[in-house]
Amino acid sequence: MSKPDTIYADERRFLDERGSNGPLAPNGLNPATIMEKAVRERIIDSYFYKEQCFALNEADIVDRVVEYVQFVGGTYGVTQKPTPFLCLAFKLLQLAPSDAVLTEYMQLGGEHFKYLRALACFYVRMTRPAKQCYQLLEPFLEDYRKLKRKGRNGTVLTYMDEFVDDLLVKERVCGTSLWKMPKREVLEDMDELEPRSTSDVEAMLEEEEEEKSDEEKEGMDVDSSRSRSASGLSDSPRKSRSRSYSRSRSRSRSNSRSRSRSPPRS
Repeated sequence: MSKPDTIYADERRFLDERGSNGPLAPNGLNPATIMEKAVRERIIDSYFYKEQCFALNEADIVDRVVEYVQFVGGTYGVTQKPTPFLCLAFKLLQLAPSDAVLTEYMQLGGEHFKYLRALACFYVRMTRPAKQCYQLLEPFLEDYRKLKRKGRNGTVLTYMDEFVDDLLVKERVCGTSLWKMPKREVLEDMDELEPRSTSDVEAMLEEEEEEKSDEEKEGMDVDSSRSRSASGLSDSPRKSRSRSYSRSRSRSRSNSRSRSRSPPRS
């Protein structure tokens, strides 16, 4: 999808044009009407959107996600207030970032950028054709990090692999009706997709685990130093074992969920 030479800050203009002057998304949909009208109106009338999403570019999106997005979701509460996650997703529909930018969003690892990855995956599902959706999203079915999901009934705990799986199999996620995507088996029968392989996924996860391990070691060194200076004792090994057990238990649950849903074919 080619991008316009000028990015207008006026969202009303983006909605009023309804694709008559702007380009369509790569999957052929009009980005101005992908979200339902009621949801669009709530977004552009919300305080967060007016205050934090005015005249943003692709780089600003990263800063806003890191600072303000603490859960995924569509609308919440009695008044169906749009989440910052949904507001920024709507902003991406206006910005129409390139595949290179989306890939950069999704490849940023660590806890610091996990909601940026979730946002990019959500945007890919809304705007990209089926083949590209599977190719870009399936690697993150092996991402077992925890996420918070907020909706009308409150906040619940979920996982990145669950969220991505919902994007691939469901037709409504985060208060947004998604276009009906053909099943993976259909694309395989049409020779558009190869059977899933886990080798690339495992390599990516090993790299992220190494980065996370380095960050934890640095944190443990700081905690140990502070504890010794205060009492001469250090409980960081006990904390480390607790965190390791929590991650192992989370990964075990996620693996069982992934196997029960749709094990990858190799």
